[in-house]
Amino acid sequence: MTDTFTAIVLDTVDGAPTASFTELTLADLPEHDVLVQVEYSSLNYKDGLAVSGRQKIARRPSLIAGADLAGTVVESLDPDWAPGDRVVVNGWGLSETQAGGYTRYQRVKPEWLVRIPEQFTTQQAMAIGTAGYTAALCVDALEAWGRPLDGEVLVTGAAGGVGSVSVALLSALGARVVAATGRESTHDYLLGLGAARIIERDELATAGAPLQKEQWSGAIDAVGGRILVNVLSQARYGSAVAACGLAGGNTMPDATVLPHILRGVALIGVDSVMAPVEKREAAWRRLARDLDPEKLLTLTSTEPMSKLPELAEAILRGEVRGRVVIDVSA
Repeated sequence: MTDTFTAIVLDTVDGAPTASFTELTLADLPEHDVLVQVEYSSLNYKDGLAVSGRQKIARRPSLIAGADLAGTVVESLDPDWAPGDRVVVNGWGLSETQAGGYTRYQRVKPEWLVRIPEQFTTQQAMAIGTAGYTAALCVDALEAWGRPLDGEVLVTGAAGGVGSVSVALLSALGARVVAATGRESTHDYLLGLGAARIIERDELATAGAPLQKEQWSGAIDAVGGRILVNVLSQARYGSAVAACGLAGGNTMPDATVLPHILRGVALIGVDSVMAPVEKREAAWRRLARDLDPEKLLTLTSTEPMSKLPELAEAILRGEVRGRVVIDVSA
């Protein structure tokens, strides 16, 4: 282990949120029971907000950024984890209330850890990351609702991280996936992931009737706002919509209860941050079983941690496609 290592640390300067490259030692890490040598993290929308300083994400001073991490256990005071174990951490407040993954080493609580399935490398685990794990939680939620996905299944924000993995997982189940995106340049990419057809995001972005033509046998919404309202209004009788994002807003303009009480449509909220370990392990089992490694490769790029400031701006501008893995050693 090195004496010092570089991390991205979130703080507040003159009342404004900031992120800076900072040299740390093991003594600067939290006093948790498992020390992990981090190999990779990833870039999520929340990471973009934090690193860019656009929004105050860290609720504590001098907090290491990064909502994900994957690596190898170096030291452990917990009997369930031993040096050499390959592990992933998603959520649990990393970069918000707990020190995160943009660092070479991190101490974590043992209950946060999930073993990386043998099918994946640590790099692939971060290609999946919070976004892919959230997509798996959404697919699990739709299946648990109990209605067959026997018609068209809609994925909004389809070219983003959650959307990309959702398209790949749903198509692996044999669903006819309809991908909604605002970027024409991503159409071939989404068709390659398994989408049956593409619709323009604008078709869902304008105000519509409380009940519209029934279209979707299920949906995964990673956008929120008015788009989610329209998706619910177009859902087929008895179907469900798994919602996990709010890039399009955290309100639901002109929403009514009509889809829910006249068509029995369920709105299922999916939280990836504090999900219990049983759901996490089930989601990773689904990913190991159903996510095609070749499709994972097509939706992934790997960048050095040194490029995070510009990558943060890119994801906020909607210019990032699929998943970006962050090599924390570079």
